Amino acid sequence: MPRDGVITVEDLLRSPALQLRLLAGESGTGRRVAWAHVSELEDPTPWLFGSEMIMTTGMALPRGAAGQRLYLERLDDAGVACLAVSERMFVPPLTAAFLAAASARGFPVVEVPIPVPFMAISQEVAAAVALGGAGQRLNAQLQVFGAVQWLAAGNVSAAEIFARLERLSGYSLYACTLGRTPLLDGLRVPPPEYADLIPATVTSPPTVPGGYVLPVTGPRGTAGYILAMESPAAAPAGVSVVQHIATVAALQLSMLAHEREMLRRSGAETLAEMLQGQLEGSVVTRRLAANGFAIDRPLRLAVVPGAADDDQVADALASAGRPYLILRQQDELVVLVQDGEADRAALTGALAVAAGFSRPFAGGPSAAGSSAAGSSLAASSVAVARREARWALARALEAGRAVVSYGEDRTEKWLTSETADLRALALQVLGAVLDYDAEHSGDLVVSVRVWLEHDRQTDRAARALHIHPNTLLYRIRRFEQLSGRSLACTEALAEVWLAMRTTAAMPEG
Repeated sequence: MPRDGVITVEDLLRSPALQLRLLAGESGTGRRVAWAHVSELEDPTPWLFGSEMIMTTGMALPRGAAGQRLYLERLDDAGVACLAVSERMFVPPLTAAFLAAASARGFPVVEVPIPVPFMAISQEVAAAVALGGAGQRLNAQLQVFGAVQWLAAGNVSAAEIFARLERLSGYSLYACTLGRTPLLDGLRVPPPEYADLIPATVTSPPTVPGGYVLPVTGPRGTAGYILAMESPAAAPAGVSVVQHIATVAALQLSMLAHEREMLRRSGAETLAEMLQGQLEGSVVTRRLAANGFAIDRPLRLAVVPGAADDDQVADALASAGRPYLILRQQDELVVLVQDGEADRAALTGALAVAAGFSRPFAGGPSAAGSSAAGSSLAASSVAVARREARWALARALEAGRAVVSYGEDRTEKWLTSETADLRALALQVLGAVLDYDAEHSGDLVVSVRVWLEHDRQTDRAARALHIHPNTLLYRIRRFEQLSGRSLACTEALAEVWLAMRTTAAMPEG
């Protein structure tokens, strides 16, 4: 049994609770174990202090004899007390050269049975080591493990969890994304005086003046960094504890990503059912509220080309704290957001493509009451909003603009709302040109519309249409011939413009 706060590899082998089996290196079983730590790194030595028991499931172990021997020699040269490999799991066959090197160096290699968790070994070592020094580090390490239980319980906020970890570890903790923005709500972004400590690559050394900086893994790779700076009058627990804190941060990110994905999927179902008119108004209201929408504020529907990155759009809106529903349908992305400049900016800022927005429409009880009439009104509002957003997107693409919102044209207020009158006016002015375009797959109406939207500046309009200015001038002349209206005439120009706006005010669908 261990005495005087010292535990050896031999003591651990004798523990009936651990059931460890010695594979090689018997002459070194008297080595002292200061602490036990899990590592799946091919080379964990930059993070070691000596006298460690390294525990691994085998993921970092090379398969070849030469690689296995180099792995063992690195650990032994760094002063590691013992290597513990999990039975089966990911451990490749241990080569004769590996086992021979362990025996020659007196470096113990032990096997951990599947039923024995690595935590049991850590607790055995921690219980044997006196408080203070390595024991203090082990105690902090075990308590940091407890943060996983706090996360799982869900009754402690992220801010409180990391405040506790600061007290346990003896470090002031900071975190940021790769873009130097906040990584988690419970962690501060590094202040300006520490900005240069954040590395440019995830392979940079973990040691910085006065502390450590370690990458944090997210659902889609490295998400950011944890910066741990030694606190005055505190006993820092060492890099192993900071590694565990980075793991806690990664778990928190994973949990948040899972919650976000679940909300996103349920939101997509809700939006699909809203577009199909399958939900009663009270259900719409309840689901929108569950997704963070303020039901007393108007909504806007956006349509984005299918080339947009769903994850990027969703992450941008979530990071900005903006409620959203997102749905991919065939060649377009449909996004429901709250009406507001910040909400639209969060969406458009994440896009490398154009976007079209509907007019604001009510999302609260006025548009989604509990009656059948309320349900019908809600479905109608969403369906109309999608037609508006599609029209606005088409206008954005035609005009070479990043964003167009339906209804932003000042001339629309002069147009009649009677569908029959609208169609009659459009056909009277544009009928011959529309027929020509349909028969010849032409672009006369579109070309003249873009030219007018660019204040009749031919060069700008031609660039937006991706054609030569002479081609645009030819199309304008052909338009005048077919419509019988000279665009140099103010009265004819106004009539053509209003006819085009009338057509635009009646999106198909």
